[in-house]
Amino acid sequence: MRARIYQPARNAMTSGQAKTKVWLLEYAADEARDVDPLMGWTSSSDTQSQVRLKFDTKEAALNYARERGIEAIVQEPHKRRPNIRSGGYGDNFATNRRGPWTH
Repeated sequence: MRARIYQPARNAMTSGQAKTKVWLLEYAADEARDVDPLMGWTSSSDTQSQVRLKFDTKEAALNYARERGIEAIVQEPHKRRPNIRSGGYGDNFATNRRGPWTH
């Protein structure tokens, strides 16, 4: 049985960091999904692919996989780049701005 351990990325629609501090262990699918010819739904008899386990640390997830004999692949998270400028959107309209604001 194979699994992957990773930290989920933040939602692209927000700037928040919610739900990105945990580590997830997600099992890989053992078989391909089938398409129902009538409805077009995808299905699979592999119930392990629905399991996502949460851990506080990467080491805890690795220990869990090691204890149960699960072959785990660790994907390190991509770190955010530091902001190019220190201010935010409000600095575009600051009264002490050095240059004129243009589009």
